[in-house]
Amino acid sequence: MPEQPTSIVIVGAGFAGTTLVRTLERRLPKGATLTLISDESYTTFNPMLPEAVGASVFPEQVVVPVREMLNQDLGSRFIMGSVTGVDTAAKQLQCRTLAGELSLPYDHLVLAFGNRAWLDLLPGMAEHALPLKTVGDAMHIRNMVLRRLARIELETDPVWRRELGHFIVIGGGFSGVEVAGELVDCLRNILRYYPRVQAEELHVTVLHGTERLLPELSPSLGEAALRSLLARGVSVHLMTRASAIEEGGVRLKQGELLRGQTIICTIGNVANPLVEKLGLPMSKGRVVVEADLSVTGHEGVWALGDCAAVPNALDGQVSPPTAQFAVRQAMHLAGNLRRCLSGLPTQAFSYQCRGMMASIGHLKGVAEVSGVPLTGWLAWLVWRGYYLAQMPSFGRKLRIFFEWTWGMFSPPDITHLRFTRSEELRVDEQRRQSNGEIEGQTVDAESGPVVALRSRS
Repeated sequence: MPEQPTSIVIVGAGFAGTTLVRTLERRLPKGATLTLISDESYTTFNPMLPEAVGASVFPEQVVVPVREMLNQDLGSRFIMGSVTGVDTAAKQLQCRTLAGELSLPYDHLVLAFGNRAWLDLLPGMAEHALPLKTVGDAMHIRNMVLRRLARIELETDPVWRRELGHFIVIGGGFSGVEVAGELVDCLRNILRYYPRVQAEELHVTVLHGTERLLPELSPSLGEAALRSLLARGVSVHLMTRASAIEEGGVRLKQGELLRGQTIICTIGNVANPLVEKLGLPMSKGRVVVEADLSVTGHEGVWALGDCAAVPNALDGQVSPPTAQFAVRQAMHLAGNLRRCLSGLPTQAFSYQCRGMMASIGHLKGVAEVSGVPLTGWLAWLVWRGYYLAQMPSFGRKLRIFFEWTWGMFSPPDITHLRFTRSEELRVDEQRRQSNGEIEGQTVDAESGPVVALRSRS
């Protein structure tokens, strides 16, 4: 009877999962199969989500189709589905797909599904705050900004207009600083399209619980980011923590209510619910792994990326949940899986960080590359160049390069996309007719009447 091929199943199509598949495709021993499972058909370049919020890039520029990243001619397979359970003893994985339930046997299971926004971190956060974790979140925030401006034009109460125009960002790490910088630049650049909105009615505030922004970077770069935000009119409150999110703003630890109608929350991550189902060892919401990225006490199970607490043999510290480390962990795990299949001992993960970067607005950034600090447009170019290099094909790299270059010299896109389906329009029209409302218009709760682009029957 012929020997069954070794099956490697990877769950999650983020930086870690896709890099692992692409690396193994080129180096996989004969007789091994690769299967990548994800509930989305694309991978998201999460560090670019703030730029999607600020309309510096289009949403399709921060996602890449998974199938485009894989070379399925080499034997890899992509399954779009959600993992519902894993029997680690029998080495069987259960998955819900478009065609129903599917059971997959595996020899090696790799968990690379990242984490999720922790919507219960603060009271009222799920009801009143906007997380920034997915491309859908980014588009929702962008639409909300456009709706706020449209509504300000229609309101007459000056106090209420200022409250509608106050955008509060909770968190002064990478995501918080980046989205604040993008927001203030976006508001300034699109104000020309809203002649009844005054610049002084719009304001961005950042709340951060420690003494400096971007604690992952050197103090000098954190100060550079602070100066850049302050110079553009952003209010930055250091050593300030939120205790709750309310309908009208953010309740601070000191008891004060900071009023604002749009609260963007960039703090708090929670483990994927699948981790709890599997009963894997956890530490601060991340899977505990050994130095070689194998999951403690579970033979044939590995974890990496944001979902795993990966120790770095270089300094003994847990690796930060960044794209740079996820990519390096994936390349290292590819080598360890090859060693396992060849009967060789695995090696501990060890990596020296090459640098950290943050975009803090249109053509503005801070970076530390191999110990060299960079600020301004040069740091921004390095940041963009790094993520352009991660794109899977030359054709996509070239297209996005031209689109980004064009975007540098053109105003932000102010299209408010709602993706309303024809059937929803028909139901809405029937509701309006029964209520005696004006035919041919839809009313957005935030922006007032908006002419619907549709034909009448």
